[in-house]
Amino acid sequence: MARIVMKFGGTSMAGIERIRNVAARVKREHDAGNQVAVVVSAMAGETDRLVNFCREASSLYDPREYDVVVSAGEQITSGLLAVALQAIGVPARSWLGSQVAIHTDAAHAKARIQEIDSAGLEAGWARGEVAVIPGFQGVTNDGSNRVTTLGRGGSDTSAVAVAAAVKADRCDIYTDVDGVYTTDPRIVPRARKLKKVTYEEMLELASVGAKVLQTRSVGLAMKEQVRVQVLSSFTGENAPMADTLPGTMIVGEEEIQDVESQLITGIAHDKNEAKITLTAVPDKPGAVASIFNPLAEANINVDMIIQNIAHQSAGSASATDVTFTVPAADLARSIETLNQAKAVIGFADLIQDTRVAKISVVGVGMRSHAGVAATMFKTLGERGINIQAITTSEIKVSVLINEDETELAVRILHTAYGLDATDEAA
Repeated sequence: MARIVMKFGGTSMAGIERIRNVAARVKREHDAGNQVAVVVSAMAGETDRLVNFCREASSLYDPREYDVVVSAGEQITSGLLAVALQAIGVPARSWLGSQVAIHTDAAHAKARIQEIDSAGLEAGWARGEVAVIPGFQGVTNDGSNRVTTLGRGGSDTSAVAVAAAVKADRCDIYTDVDGVYTTDPRIVPRARKLKKVTYEEMLELASVGAKVLQTRSVGLAMKEQVRVQVLSSFTGENAPMADTLPGTMIVGEEEIQDVESQLITGIAHDKNEAKITLTAVPDKPGAVASIFNPLAEANINVDMIIQNIAHQSAGSASATDVTFTVPAADLARSIETLNQAKAVIGFADLIQDTRVAKISVVGVGMRSHAGVAATMFKTLGERGINIQAITTSEIKVSVLINEDETELAVRILHTAYGLDATDEAA
């Protein structure tokens, strides 16, 4: 007997027929004698609809009431799935986040989980029940018992947190893809599905554009050592059930034999980047801090940073140009923040560019192999792709390029690192 947490996203729960399909998958695990908890998202598009209602009601809505509204989508799907399970003979009950209880801080709309009281789930399993839990929601731990939400994509985090609390054997995340690939198969048809990926690799891939798992959930899985499996909810009409097919396991390095033999695990791309250049910034101590402190106070994440060699600006003062990237969604706020601080920073002009993309190669094998970056730079250079910025970590190299060259860059790098599937594996 295993203890399994199963998580189903919005597309898996989009309508009664799909909810019945989910119930059939859950029934199979229950009939096998496993203890099962299911974490569900709202139906696809439902959370956006509820968010828009709040905005229409008031542009200055109370975030505590916002959480009450937007958490309703998951409450509906959890109840419907419990009904569908009961209809096919599976004892099941739904639990609200406050009933489990998933205790969080009071940062409404972006709460963080502090602890989970799993006593109710344990009692339910003792009665042979399947627990159905709404993802994305919790309850404050300050005595006020207010509903909280974890931020967009929070259902993945809910599932991993529940799995950690009940010491589950694994957490199965069902999505609209059947695993983690070496890159986006829509760009590279010969991309390979990976059997296992380390937590660190998945965290890097998720942070640089891979959309399979939410970054926060991967970080929690790594911290709590929760084994996560990525599976697909969707297969062809005559295909085997998706959960009989191998997905991708996200695990610790100790579970992967000869982890260093695979130099590069995957290549990710992200077009949701914007580049900002501040010209003629005074070349003096504290100048860079005067740029990034206001951005940090505005809660804007800065990624790649380049400071050019100092040069003589107008007059005799020494100056430099500073280039960096921010999420495209934060570009307008970044520009406003920097312009407000212009007198303190002392820059001449602000130049923005949204037609950029970040390309990243990721792999734990990079720790023990030299030349990864050199291969990347040479491969791109041979095809005339200009590199505008570079950033690295222990297991990642990222470059910023022109957005129009994204697909070409991904394809040639995938081949250069030997990631293309063979005819047998394709």
